[in-house]
Order: sequence, then structure tokens, then C-alpha cells
Amino acid sequence: MSLTHEDARRSAAVTLSDMEMFIFPELIYSLVLANMMSPRIWAWRDDPWFDGIERMKPYRRIARLKQYIMDHYAFNLDLDTWGLTTRDRELARFESFINPETLAQSNALFGYEGDKYYFDIDIRTHFGLDKYDGDVIPYWKTETVEAMDAFRLKPNYANGAGECVSLATLYAAALFIVARIPLQDIFLMATPLHSQNFVDVVDGILTNNRRLVTKKMWFNGTALSAQARRALENERITIVAHETGVLHTMYEEATLAPAQAERFAERLSRFLCTALSDEVLGNFLRHTHEIQKCFQIRWPQHGQDHYVPMDRVFAYEHGSPYRVTDNTRAKLMDEIEGEEFCDRRLPSRIVFNDLEAFVKQESIDIARDDDVRRLKEQFASDCLNAEIAIESLVRFCRTQPKLPDLGGKTFVKGQEPLALDADMTREEIRDRLESIRERNVMADMAFHAWRDLSRTEPEPFLVAAVQRCPVSVEATRDLSDAELQAALDGMGDASIYDGPVRLAQPDEVWNFQTGDGLEKAVLVANVLRARDPGVALTLVIGDGEAHLQGGAREWQFGAAKQLALTEWVIP
Repeated sequence: MSLTHEDARRSAAVTLSDMEMFIFPELIYSLVLANMMSPRIWAWRDDPWFDGIERMKPYRRIARLKQYIMDHYAFNLDLDTWGLTTRDRELARFESFINPETLAQSNALFGYEGDKYYFDIDIRTHFGLDKYDGDVIPYWKTETVEAMDAFRLKPNYANGAGECVSLATLYAAALFIVARIPLQDIFLMATPLHSQNFVDVVDGILTNNRRLVTKKMWFNGTALSAQARRALENERITIVAHETGVLHTMYEEATLAPAQAERFAERLSRFLCTALSDEVLGNFLRHTHEIQKCFQIRWPQHGQDHYVPMDRVFAYEHGSPYRVTDNTRAKLMDEIEGEEFCDRRLPSRIVFNDLEAFVKQESIDIARDDDVRRLKEQFASDCLNAEIAIESLVRFCRTQPKLPDLGGKTFVKGQEPLALDADMTREEIRDRLESIRERNVMADMAFHAWRDLSRTEPEPFLVAAVQRCPVSVEATRDLSDAELQAALDGMGDASIYDGPVRLAQPDEVWNFQTGDGLEKAVLVANVLRARDPGVALTLVIGDGEAHLQGGAREWQFGAAKQLALTEWVIP
């Protein structure tokens, strides 16, 4: 089936796969709005964990929210969860919307492997893509908050779960609803291999999967900060999404307000840069494992100077609350075993204390060439290449984000502002979004992402159901009609989506082994369409039942979900 751009976008808002969000970047923010309309996140406000949150300062509110998300959700990148498709199939689907070469340079599923860093770590193996041969790729779908919560129903999952886009959009909605952070201060950004948020409060905060990264944490040199740095150090930012609109590196036109685009670029760049200090110097050594072997620390024992290799000092930091780079150094050194200390200076190793004192006393500015030259002299050693070490130090202190070129964009006006504030109720937010659907595409697509079949036509939902739900098809491939009926009857009867008009897709029903009768009928339609693409399928809803007519067989399920449009023709 060939779809127009608008029809394809509506159906993609139901599927919410990574590749669809790249093609239709406004869908990222539409998922945020869908989560904001969901009663799930609003219920968090009643949790005792958030008692008194309105009296806290912004950072404490955000930190409180972070711990709640850490306790209730896991990061999940099981590429089999949402099934498989092929590159050729998806390229054919998008061929009228995007150039295949552009897609291959910007999306991991279509060939992108990033900068040298990603080639070095073999990015396809890192993300598990190497197990798919040739043309086969995973769907890599993004989850709504309901689908994230439903992971608790799967074996071996104690909590909810979601991948990076799911967690970023969950965070954005919860920051607004629970932490009362204005939408104007929340920017979502996507790189080809990752999605995260920049929150413009205090010095800035990044959400990174379940965790938060402050500016101080960005430069602390730990393994967690190194992981957080990976995307922004090695990838370009392809999409920026905000309440005012979106900016995409691939599209000339942008709906993001120009002032907000400039604000984002300026504030993010400031977040990623710091002045060199003695503490930052130590953090750099912690971060850069390969040069630790070229340093030693001097420490007095029994009135005499002793020396310890820096790589051994950093090893003792693991599992310890103390750090060599802050005011807990003495406590850390007390934890180091006596045999680690040497009473003579170790040959070829730079004494960290001397370099630390030089940086502190000379107020070294790595933006000044003369200061960099003098610092390079201090790094002189037979053990390391000072030129390379200084270049690494400069990069550590000054990450240059690879932002879309604002000068090459045409900023389009005319989108109705969302005009949402933290004092609005969930119902007021829903009503506001509904009132501007014709004038704001993000609001319009939000109702498709929210799966509200009383406010959207069924065709986009059904196209997604029978074209992009391979898990239920594959799982039932060898089942007879009677066995398929028995499998569905053996499932739970509750939908993962609240209310009478919001529906789960077939693969959500199968993955979580529960669904309303109407959702089970759509699952059967998906299976029958795959088995016989030419069979006529009609779904009739009414009197608490869902009837699917398929060929010579009628399938009947009790259904609590009831919709005004009672007869659907399955595409």
C-alpha cells in the first residue's frame, strides 16, 4: 500500500520506530505529549516519594524524579522485542520521503557506524546488530509509557523498561508533570545512535537513559560520565525537538523557534566546556586510562615522601566513596596498602602533585596558545607523547557538539504554540492539544501515539497493525486456527492501555500476553493478513463484542473497548 506523506506520518505515529522518528522528527515530541496525556505519569504525583516536591528547588525536584525512574524502569535494548524487517522493505516505504544515501549516513539500521570511535569498538556488535545477516534489521520501536510499564508482565522483568528514546520522552513528560519544569526549558536531542534531553536549569542537566548528568559530573572522569559523553563526543546531533517545533539536520525547513535554537546551541555548548583546574586535571587522568601509567602521586608517610603509581591510585577508587581529585584524597590514600608505596620517585613518570600545583598557580587557560605551550612542557616525559596528551586534555575540557547548521535552515512560522503550563490538569492539557490539532502537527500526531481511536481515524492504526507487527505473526506461524484461538483465550483480558477507546497493537498484545477482545481481534487480523494477503477482513464492534470476518471464518471476542465507528475494513 502506497501512503501519502500525511498518511504515512499518522501510521508512523502509531508504530513509533526509531527509523520513523528519523523520517518524521515531530513524532519524538508527539510521544512526549502522548505521555503527558496518559494518566500513568500523573499518578506518580500521588506517590509518597514525591511528597513536598513542590517546595524543593529545581535540581532537587529533578534528582527526586531521577531516583523514581531508576527504581521503576530498566534500560532495554532487546532488539528482538518488536521483531524484524528488512532494509529494502523500509527503504521502499520511505523512498518518496528521503534519499537512501542520506538515510544510510544518519541511521544505525541503514549503515551508519559513526566516527572513528564507533569503528574501533565495532558498533554493530556493540548494539547487537551483527547477529542480523544481510538485509535483515530489527524494528527497534519506541515505547509509550503504557508499553514501558507493561514490561513487568514479561518473564525476567521486575520493573518497566524502555530504550533510549522511550526513556528520553518519558523523562521529558515527567519533568513537566512531576518536577514542574517548564516545557520551554526541555530540549530533546537525537543522534544516530542515541537520544537524550538537555534541561536548561542551573548549569544544565542531561538525561542519559535512566540517569542524570550535571556539568560537574560531565567532567568528573568516571565510567558513567564516559558513557554519557560517548554520543555527543562522537556523533552529530540530527534532531532537536522542543515545545516550539523541531530542527533536523537533513531537512532545510525547521519549525523550532530560531531564538530557542540559538539558546539550545549556546547553552549546550557552555555545558560541554569547563576551565582547566587542578581537579579537572585529575579527572582527565581518571577518564584517560592509557596515560595513567605515565603519572605518579607523591604522598608523605612517616615524615618522608613516598610515591604511588596513579593507575594504582585510581584502582583503589573503585568501590570507595573517596576520590584522589577532591578533599577526600587523604582518606583514599589511607586505604591504599603499604606495599603500593615506593620511597623513591618512579622513573619516567610525571609527578601529578607538581603538575596539579602548576595548573592551579599559573591559572592555565587552554584557550590561549601560550598557556597550552607551557602546559605541554610540564607534560614532557619519555612515557607519553605530550602533544597527543594535551590534545586529549583540550578535548576533555571542550567538547564541541556537532549541531545542525542553523545558518542553512529556513525557519518556518505559523505553528500554533502548545501553550501548556504546569498548573494545568491532565484533562486541560488534552483539551488544549485537541483544540490546536489542525494548527500544530505535534499535537495532532500525539493522539495517534496516544492510541486514542475515538479521536483518530482507524486506518493509520490498522495499517501499523497489519504491516509492522511481525512478532505475533512469527510466533503463531505454525498454529492452526483452533490453536490460535486457544492461545488468545489463554491470555489475560486486560488492555495495557487505560479506558475504552485506547488500543494496543498486536505485538504489544502478544509480547505482554494480555489484551481486550477488540485488540485480540486486530491481532488475528494481522495473522490472517500475513497468511493470505488477499483475504477480505472486516471487523465489527458492538454490544460488548468484536467480530472479525475473515474468509469463511468468523472470530468472536468479548470486548470492553467500544468505539463509535463500529465497522472497520482491514487494509
